[in-house]
Amino acid sequence: MAVAPGPSTKTTDGIPFGHPASLLATWFGVGRLPWVPGTWGSLAALPIAWVLAWNYGPYAIVGAAGVVFLLGLWACGSYLARTRTKDPGEIVIDEVAGQLIAAAPAGLDPLAFLLSFVLFRILDVMKPWPCRALERVPGPLGVIADDIAAGLYAAILIVLYFAVLGRPNAFF
Repeated sequence: MAVAPGPSTKTTDGIPFGHPASLLATWFGVGRLPWVPGTWGSLAALPIAWVLAWNYGPYAIVGAAGVVFLLGLWACGSYLARTRTKDPGEIVIDEVAGQLIAAAPAGLDPLAFLLSFVLFRILDVMKPWPCRALERVPGPLGVIADDIAAGLYAAILIVLYFAVLGRPNAFF
């Protein structure tokens, strides 16, 4: 008697959906949502950043970004090897890491938090120097590094936003 394959055995370009690398790289399937997977990945990071800011502060967000970055290196490497692709759109763990970095100085200020999202998405799409150059680094580091740089740029702009308003950001 044949058994129908379960969800963890279905493949997408050579990797089972339920494989840990697939789950992490696509941020639990968020990267497979239609149209703008990078935006979905960034949106998926926002509740995580808010909860961390609420309970533990901005340094916890930075720590989480570091963990996501390290997990992303492994997950992207495995995903790329199994799918034989360079940087498929469904990989969004890089957007999660970059968005966490962008949101860290916003703290619990709703406008700054929203601004961190908008700035990160603009910078991730525009890819100012060195983001575009980092994107050309081969392998998983190239997939993630440009988003880390875009997140850092957005975070700096959030710090400047607070400075212009004469208010402290989440760090100082």
